[in-house]
Amino acid sequence: MGINKKDNPLFLGSSRKLFANARELRKSMTDAEVLLWERLRNNKLMGHKFRRQHPIAGFIADFYCHEAKLIIELDSSIHQLSDHQEYDEGRTIELEESGLKVVRFTNAEVLNNIQEVLDQIIKYIQS
Repeated sequence: MGINKKDNPLFLGSSRKLFANARELRKSMTDAEVLLWERLRNNKLMGHKFRRQHPIAGFIADFYCHEAKLIIELDSSIHQLSDHQEYDEGRTIELEESGLKVVRFTNAEVLNNIQEVLDQIIKYIQS
């Protein structure tokens, strides 16, 4: 008998369809996601476990640290469009109402200055 993911606080009621979508997203990560994942995976950042393309509260987080209740989102240029900004803002509010912290970085920030991004993530974890 497996874990009931729907009731598990690690996933906050995510659907089976969301899990399938997350699985597909893991297969097609952006260059920035791959770079950041290489720095986060296997507890490399201060011993914290991160998950990639993680279903939680009806959304798929690019990266999630359950221990710190921290979601990291990487934004491409499409997120600059007004309809995407509105969606992202609403999503952030909903996730934060669930007790999670959402931080956003652009793909360019990750690709051009990964150490600064990691330093900022560490600050969020420590706060």
